[in-house]
Parts: sequence; structure tokens; C-alpha cells
Amino acid sequence: MYANKEIEFKTFITKEKYNELIEEFNLANNIFAQTNHYFDTVNSDLMNQGIVLRIRQKGNSYKLTKKTHSEIGSDETHILLNKEKAMEMLAKGFNAQIIDLPYEVKKRAELTTYRVSSPYKDGTIFFDRSEYYGNVDYEIEYEVDEVEQGLKDFNEFLKNHNIEYKESIRKSKRAFDNCK
Repeated sequence: MYANKEIEFKTFITKEKYNELIEEFNLANNIFAQTNHYFDTVNSDLMNQGIVLRIRQKGNSYKLTKKTHSEIGSDETHILLNKEKAMEMLAKGFNAQIIDLPYEVKKRAELTTYRVSSPYKDGTIFFDRSEYYGNVDYEIEYEVDEVEQGLKDFNEFLKNHNIEYKESIRKSKRAFDNCK
């Protein structure tokens, strides 16, 4: 198990702006898919507490992540999983005590993101196309280590690329709100 702090700034963008940025940064050949499988209790205990619990699948790599809000950014705890264990957890659910949550959880939603990234200033910028339950949306995420400079650089990027800030909703919430 290992932990990290995530500081990110996000905004929704249009499909046209997404395509424009992919072309400008010459990233069309670097798009990769990652699927987030979201877990919760039958009573949505985790969502109600603002906790995200997911298994992220990238190719044949699987990682269980617990994401909680903190004063600055989010605190993340991760456990790397082998494919067999991940498939079992996806199919049957699991006791989340393995990641310090006192709940039995089951897979409740999923969302697939087609992502590209590029270094930008003191962080990494991501251009995402996310698909979930018949919906498609586009966003920019900028991950940094320092809040003030990161926000300044993010706002500068938006201004330089003529992007109007549009508050982004957590991917987990989008998936949960739209699953059948």
C-alpha cells in the first residue's frame, strides 16, 4: 500500500477544443484508455462521505485507490492488484477493510477515459475524453505539486488557449449519476 497527495485543476471543454489541443500538442498517437470501476455500499455510504473507491484498469494493470478530500487537494491510498484479484473484486465485491474502510462494497459504476498527457510548466496536463452510459464529455486536468503556482499556470493556460472555465464534476459522480 502506498499513498500520495493529488492537487489538480480541471475544466470541461468542448469536443472541438479537445481536438484542437490534441492537434496543437501533437498527441493523437499517444491516447490511451483507462477504465475506472467505482465501488460503494448499497446505501452509497462512500459517496455520501465524499470518498471515491475505484479499481483503475490500464491495459493489464490494476490499481485499487481510495480518494478522500483534504485541506489541499485529495489524499490517495493505492494498492496494486494482479489481474486475477482485480477480476474477482470486480465480479463479487470485497471487504474494503483492506484499504482501511469498514464496508462491504460492490461495483456500482464505471467510466472509461481516453487520455493523453504532456508536461506543462511545473506539472502535467491531461486532455480527457470520457465515456460512460451513453455520455461523452471532454475536460482538461492539470496536476501539480504546489497549489498557488499551479492555479496561476492553469489559468494562464486557459487564457492562452481561449478556454472559458467550466467547473468539472468528479468522474465518479458523473458515472454514479448516469449508471442504470
